[in-house]
Amino acid sequence: MVVTWRGRAHIRECLDALAAQDRAPRVLVVDNASDDGTADLLTGHDVLRLTRNRGYAGALAAALPRVDTEFVAWLNDDAVPTPSWIATLEDALDRHGDAAAVTSSLELPDGSVQSVGVKLTADGHGADTALAGREVFGFCGGAVLMRTAALRSVGGVPAGYFCYYEDTDTSWRLRLRGWQVISVPARVVHRHGASSRLGSSKFHHWNERNRLLMLVRCAPLLVALEQLARFTAITATLPFRKRQQAANFQVPLRLAVLADVLWRLPAALVARARITATARVRRRALWRTWAGR
Repeated sequence: MVVTWRGRAHIRECLDALAAQDRAPRVLVVDNASDDGTADLLTGHDVLRLTRNRGYAGALAAALPRVDTEFVAWLNDDAVPTPSWIATLEDALDRHGDAAAVTSSLELPDGSVQSVGVKLTADGHGADTALAGREVFGFCGGAVLMRTAALRSVGGVPAGYFCYYEDTDTSWRLRLRGWQVISVPARVVHRHGASSRLGSSKFHHWNERNRLLMLVRCAPLLVALEQLARFTAITATLPFRKRQQAANFQVPLRLAVLADVLWRLPAALVARARITATARVRRRALWRTWAGR
């Protein structure tokens, strides 16, 4: 699945790269109500056109019911995979029967490595790791292949996230069910941020909110409570700091995040209970293994 929103400037290169794959995939483009002429470029493709912009997570969730293949890929519309990309990912899942997801090697246009997977930081952030050859906690949602049945069995995609952290949340849920996530050198060139405004207030809102919601849903309860309390305490002290703060430390933004988290907290707790009911691995065991590595 390729999700696009106002992707006219770059989606053609992405789709051409998919057409040039050594092993031809079925491609479904999910158009998030683009209003820049993107739709004109998608003639002849299998397209699910949404009536409003549901974000990356919402678009993936909307398209998942249409997937009837063993594997399902997520791919950003500003990503250009090499010809062997899909074959390398499929072969990796075939070889590793205990893996539900295989993540790619995303490179920036200058050749530097952006991500070979996601690590879990000591305070519960999901962060890209660029260290090839190391084990990864989770996958980067910009270019990944998953077992469709495994994804559905853990609840699919958290559509309410809109964008950011849908990949780390899904990685948590897959690992709690006992699945592995692996990384292989399947190369993808990624124009990082071409479809979103990195550093904008919306970016920081979604990023901060979704991390906290992910911890409530997936992490050990004490960790989730500690991080909620820490976020609240830092927010409370910011008015007394004289130094200019970074964008994600602006008080109005952080108050809006807290309000949003509180509003979504009941649903997150219901999701936590469902995840717990089917988990085969203890949250604390995963945390001890992966946090801060």
